[in-house]
Amino acid sequence: MSLKVRRVVTGHDAQGRAKVLIDERVTNVISTRPGLHSSVIWSSEGFPVSNDGDADPSHKPIATTVDNGTVFRVISYGPGVAPRNHRTDSIDYAVIMSGEIDMELDDGVTVHLKAGDMLVQRGTIHNWVNNGTEPCIIAFTLISSKPVTVGGKSLSAHG
Repeated sequence: MSLKVRRVVTGHDAQGRAKVLIDERVTNVISTRPGLHSSVIWSSEGFPVSNDGDADPSHKPIATTVDNGTVFRVISYGPGVAPRNHRTDSIDYAVIMSGEIDMELDDGVTVHLKAGDMLVQRGTIHNWVNNGTEPCIIAFTLISSKPVTVGGKSLSAHG
């Protein structure tokens, strides 16, 4: 299964007028574990973000997040996707675009999400489990954050 997503990116011409820089089906689809396909749609470094220039950052290697930056990524979780319990140093905004998926938290709670549902993930340990028969596609925007601190203890990213 591959991810088939159209990406449209705008910018400016030499006179400062809006123009379409990129209009394509994504070509940077990767699979980092069985059952998962992902594509970085865009990323940025620093705050505030610069909208200058025409450089396309979508093909540079990016782990889960960008320190002091953002990542806009689309992921397809196939049925039976390999598990990955993890925590990120980011606040993540997620929109379930199609399919259904379970989000498992480290306290044993499972939340079932389906197309149209939205999630704000705030540095918690979680895992995505697709117990269905169809892929689940989720669009994520990850914005760099400080590590979570609870009771004076820093809970850094892992996994």
